[in-house]
Amino acid sequence: FKQKTAYEIGVRLVGSEMCIRDRYTMAFSKGSLILVDYTSKVKDTGEVFETTIEEEAKKHTLHEPNVKYQPKLVSIGESWVVKGLDEALAKTSVGDKKTVEISPDKGFGERDTGKVRMIPLRKLGEDAEKVSIGDTVEVDNKKGVVRFIGSCRFQIDYNHRFAGKTILYDINILKELKTDDDKVSGILKRYLPVKDDKISFKKTGNMLDITIPEEMFRADGLHAIKHFVQTDVFKFIPSLEQLNFVESHVNQKAKSTEKTTKTKAKTKKAKAP
Repeated sequence: FKQKTAYEIGVRLVGSEMCIRDRYTMAFSKGSLILVDYTSKVKDTGEVFETTIEEEAKKHTLHEPNVKYQPKLVSIGESWVVKGLDEALAKTSVGDKKTVEISPDKGFGERDTGKVRMIPLRKLGEDAEKVSIGDTVEVDNKKGVVRFIGSCRFQIDYNHRFAGKTILYDINILKELKTDDDKVSGILKRYLPVKDDKISFKKTGNMLDITIPEEMFRADGLHAIKHFVQTDVFKFIPSLEQLNFVESHVNQKAKSTEKTTKTKAKTKKAKAP
């Protein structure tokens, strides 16, 4: 009999308690779909810059009315989040709540002085007089932050905003999506910017019908959204043979005429002796 080491069993400290769980039950496999809530901040300054939780967004003055706050869908080991967080999530299980520290090399990268450049102001065209230090601008199809403005040139930093920073993620592993319905629901919530009650689909055998919400009919990028949805659905539910996007259009004029007719009929009936 060979005794397992602490590493083989999996030892995790939670406050003053030690939880021991077998490594085969604690880790997700590559391609597992999970839902996770998280709040991320810069370790040095404590600046919170992203969260999936609406209350946290309001607390840290990050709240945006048009943002859909919800648990993030992550496919383990497939770079849906920064490398360090991806690796950490693979070693968790449903119900885990912990803080993960991500070094720059596994986060947003180290700072590269070669990505800081001096650019002629004329590159900004008519916007040159409107730009201030700290603004994000796009030059030659690349976005960067303005660090300095001179009489004829300005300095732009193409490094990621958090390059060179150690990042802390407070994570809460909520659920692993195992059933086909859970997977479809999670994928649709990821791509469709509508309320959950507007999301509708029906799986019959190896065929899936997804109803496109009416408010999405003229949405920019709808074609791309459909492409991403079908790509993920077929990837995570390989048994599916066919996926249909359903758009139901109502003839408003006919509906209005029918309503008027019914109203007149009720009025005549009410006046009848």
